[in-house]
Amino acid sequence: MLQIAVPRCLQCSHTLTTLPVWRARRTGIYLQHYYCKDSRKLQEENKHTLDQLYNLSVDVQKIRRLKAWVLLREKTYVEENASILKDMGANATAVASILERCPEAILQSPEEINAQKSLWRSVHPSDIELIKIIERFPESFFSFTQNENQMSNIQYFLELGIRKKIVSRFLATAPDIFCKPVENNKQLIVALQESYIKLGGSEANMKIWLIKLLCQDPFILSKATEAVKNNLDFLQRLGFRDFEVLKLLSKLKGFIFDLTCSNMESSVAYTKQIFNSSNEELKEMIMNCPAVLYYPVEVLQERIERIVKAGILMDQIKEFPSVLELTTQIVQFRIKKLVDLGYDIKHLNLEHLSGTKKDFEVNFNKIQTKRERPLFNPVVPLTVDD
Repeated sequence: MLQIAVPRCLQCSHTLTTLPVWRARRTGIYLQHYYCKDSRKLQEENKHTLDQLYNLSVDVQKIRRLKAWVLLREKTYVEENASILKDMGANATAVASILERCPEAILQSPEEINAQKSLWRSVHPSDIELIKIIERFPESFFSFTQNENQMSNIQYFLELGIRKKIVSRFLATAPDIFCKPVENNKQLIVALQESYIKLGGSEANMKIWLIKLLCQDPFILSKATEAVKNNLDFLQRLGFRDFEVLKLLSKLKGFIFDLTCSNMESSVAYTKQIFNSSNEELKEMIMNCPAVLYYPVEVLQERIERIVKAGILMDQIKEFPSVLELTTQIVQFRIKKLVDLGYDIKHLNLEHLSGTKKDFEVNFNKIQTKRERPLFNPVVPLTVDD
């Protein structure tokens, strides 16, 4: 009898095999039901769970595609947890959407849900506010339930002077930083504070700087303390002075801590070589275009090649390296629009290419208006001597 091995049971993690192929052919069901070798029992979907979900107008097919294993569990709390959500102000459509996007919600007991609700209420006093957050980030509420660690971290962030509104945003967008022991977060915060003072920052401004950095990228707290120190040391080895490192941190918005020294070293070495830059020129390029630090060599190489192929000179890129932050498609599109206005590519100020879409459109409209402006005002009559 032919069988196809499936690694693990979705419910108990035991080794799996599928239904015999002959039965699958006869029933028309292929690879839908799995059973454990140890128990030889078919893993069927929980009919009671399905009925309750259908009653709530939940799209069960979406759950099957997303996390089918939830439907196999014997014990679920569909109606109970739906009632809690409704009591908080969620309508039927919102409840169905939440359960579709985060099926694990039906596995939490009402006691666990109420515990999470109390915890989140410490920064979301209003149920109406809270249910809006749950609608947008259901997994953050239902999938991260380390209650003791979460409460300790919330208290710590509030003690740092971070407003409740910001802490609530962290809970929704970066829930994993609340699940680890508070000592880990304290250790990294202290390392950041020490680095700020070491780089010449003042005690008076440290709190504002720290909160701004965390708001820009709360996932900094998931990094290793040693990695943070190593990356700051790397910037100083490049010759950046303390205040310049602080300025770079502001520009990179904490992204610097997502990088490794080896990757930054490769990108910096490539940039220096391809533009034949001195150390001072290299530093200026990085200050004007921090992307030089975090884009891999392959990305930088492709963008430079495409820009040069479009007719831009290397010296132009060197003078305005921020153009490397844009994709080649965007650069080519903007070059075409400016060339259509009559610009010579080799004398094009690349500053006109840089910036956001809105920045470019504003600059482009100014250039277009200036070029289309008549030499004289046709409304005002010319003064002619008699």
